[in-house]
Amino acid sequence: MSLETKIYELRQQKLRDIVALGQEAYTHKYAFTHTVPQILADFTQKTAEELEKDRVNVKVAGRLMSIRLQGKAGFAHLQQGGQRLQIYVKLDLVGENGFALYKLLDLGDHIGVSGYLFRTRTGELTIHVEEITFLSKDLLPLPEKWHGLQDVELRYRQRYVDMVMNQDVRAVFVKRSKVVQSMRRFFDARGYVEVETPMMQAIAGGATARPFVTHHNTLDVDLYLRIAPELYLKRLVVGGLDRVYEINRNFRNEGVSTQHNPEFTMLEFYQAYADYKDMMQITEDLLAQTAMDVNGTTKANFNGHEFDFANWQRLSMREAIMKYWPEAAAPKPEMSDFASAESVGKLVQRLNAKHTPHMPYDSKDPAGKTIAALFEHVAEEHLIQPTILYDFPVAISPLSKNKRDEPDWVERFEVFVGGLEIGNAFSELNDPEEQRRRFEQQLKEKERGDEEAHAMDEDYIRALSYGLPPTGGEGIGIDRVTMLLTGSKSIRDVILFPLLRPQAPQEIVLEEDKPGDDKK
Repeated sequence: MSLETKIYELRQQKLRDIVALGQEAYTHKYAFTHTVPQILADFTQKTAEELEKDRVNVKVAGRLMSIRLQGKAGFAHLQQGGQRLQIYVKLDLVGENGFALYKLLDLGDHIGVSGYLFRTRTGELTIHVEEITFLSKDLLPLPEKWHGLQDVELRYRQRYVDMVMNQDVRAVFVKRSKVVQSMRRFFDARGYVEVETPMMQAIAGGATARPFVTHHNTLDVDLYLRIAPELYLKRLVVGGLDRVYEINRNFRNEGVSTQHNPEFTMLEFYQAYADYKDMMQITEDLLAQTAMDVNGTTKANFNGHEFDFANWQRLSMREAIMKYWPEAAAPKPEMSDFASAESVGKLVQRLNAKHTPHMPYDSKDPAGKTIAALFEHVAEEHLIQPTILYDFPVAISPLSKNKRDEPDWVERFEVFVGGLEIGNAFSELNDPEEQRRRFEQQLKEKERGDEEAHAMDEDYIRALSYGLPPTGGEGIGIDRVTMLLTGSKSIRDVILFPLLRPQAPQEIVLEEDKPGDDKK
């Protein structure tokens, strides 16, 4: 029998003993008068004399996080709302039954207490308990007090325990909620309409990514889990919703890393009669305001770097490559080096001849795709301070409008902060014939083996044919923004229940149960 099973059975017996005292095993409700955070906020500054003069009666519920029994009295700490408050239980005040209940309690149990506030000899604000009500039994042991859950993967698998033991974890998810609230306020105040678009789609569109496939039995059709809501949101702009946004769950059948989870949350927003330059200003204002709302400052620290959401640089993709070109491969490129597939190929050859690691290169790739790979290879890691990286090759941007003076480039930008790419924005392509040509080009890439190439979407082309006004649009990753604002190094630290590989059940084995272990 495992240790965990033995503890479970022992606590089951304690629960039966608690019921024998006249308590409900799992009560339906507890009518509290105060929360722990409220008491700490309202009475932490009160002196012992003030609390004694004007007695404050309270009823509080919470989880037991410490228990100390000292003869006919004892102390414990209740945790609720992310904070802890001490309680004092004395036989003379709670009576025989109440004290018997106290002695049957374990760490992790939920109880309600009523009594009055006072300060102990050490000055700690405490509830002098007059009545204990049992609410719920913790049948499994919480991790050891000083170490908590040390196994990182176990923390993700048992987030419910992780949050009980580590209040910093709870604080991260409270901040995540504030991120979403702040963004909603920002767009609502600017006349945007929040909408919901389908999560199961006949065509996986709006991004270049591998989708998850599911099947609808009644219709007998395969469907795709949404990789992006973009094409549906732009249909709504066609329909007259000039300012629209969605905070949406997306699914991409791709690898898992510290920056990627197959299921993630995006903010996407679109504004008619605007272009990517308008989106740049909105982005800077939005993220500065979000940082201020969440942390009370526009400055943040991530991965050892401090940055300021109120201080932005703007670089074109070509400027970024030139700025961060490695010294070993000098001289730095010039704008003319990006003019043709041949000149771009020579850049890659020069880089690989003088600098390691080498950049993979396929001469059959479009020049724009190679330029984007050059950026990722030499420049992306340097974008720590908030940066808007603009002007992308048309070859990797099937939904963006061409630049007015450079048809091989599009009006697109990405947002980089702390070395993370957190946003992607366009002047939206609204020419249906050009959109068809872009989709056809993507189909050719798919035929060449690119599993992430965009599919043809005839209905979206039909929507554009009804007239999409000039529109700016953007998607921002809420998970990554939360990482930056909480200093979390992994995306799993900001997703309550990240996707993990299935795990076989494991038992804790007692020392005396181990085979072949002859103690000397």
